[in-house]
Amino acid sequence: MLHLRLISPHPRTDEVSAVLDDCPGVTNIVIVPGAAREPRGDLILCDVARESGNEVIDRLKWLKEEGSIAIEQVDLALSKVAEDAVEEAPGEPDDAVIWEELAHKVRADSQITWAYLAFMAIATQLAGIGVLQNSPILIVGAMVLGPEFGAIAAICFGLLGGRWRLVTTSLRTLVVGFTAGIAVTFACALVSYWLGWIDPHNLQINAEVQFIVKPDRWSFIVALLAGGAGVLSVTAGKSSALVGVFISVTTVPAAGYVAVALALSDWKEVPGSVAQLALNILGMVISGTVTLMVQRRFWPQVGRRSSL
Repeated sequence: MLHLRLISPHPRTDEVSAVLDDCPGVTNIVIVPGAAREPRGDLILCDVARESGNEVIDRLKWLKEEGSIAIEQVDLALSKVAEDAVEEAPGEPDDAVIWEELAHKVRADSQITWAYLAFMAIATQLAGIGVLQNSPILIVGAMVLGPEFGAIAAICFGLLGGRWRLVTTSLRTLVVGFTAGIAVTFACALVSYWLGWIDPHNLQINAEVQFIVKPDRWSFIVALLAGGAGVLSVTAGKSSALVGVFISVTTVPAAGYVAVALALSDWKEVPGSVAQLALNILGMVISGTVTLMVQRRFWPQVGRRSSL
């Protein structure tokens, strides 16, 4: 269930009430006249089955300008009428995609923040150390820590709705993030080389992680599967599934390999790493966009009249 807190200008409260009465899956409606002070208006509370969320939000979208709409996830609702509302709404709650919620999430994930850059730098350094130490465990750790999928999901959402500004912003976030991660890892690897801690020989004894610099058809297939699974985990709120996506693709490890190869002047390893990075991102963008398109057009659970 979703809990909606609405503020409506008093002259239009009856209109809001009529929409809530008309939409399936809406219950626990409470109207408190004149309770809102900023913005001024009537306070309206209600619970909505997740499958009906898009229809309710779309029909009340004008409140964004004239009042307010706040949405919260209800983790537990002990109510017979709530159970009936879920049964009345089309589809299953876990399959419903609340498009406004997704839009808000991907916009946030597409921004360059200090936290994003820090996670990217740390993940790329872990990957670089994993390459130098021939350690698959460190490579997996770097995969899980990498924050890049949020920007990739934002690109998919932008392509679906023709939001080209979101696409360019997300692409910039990816480029800046990977550039920063590679630069920091390159600098650390270069200092380690000057100190005598590592040498080009380290890249000759890393058979366990050579898959990073050898992109092939399987790399692309894995990226396609991971992109689809990643978008499904984001839209369904299944964070545990998203971890599986992180450890399926080699974007961050490829960036770490590029950094240490550049620091050790092992130029022959650079093209394969760059190709692996690009191939993984491309595959995830393609399958992620297609997954959103399928959810948008063919899944009845997205709700009627839902729009981007």
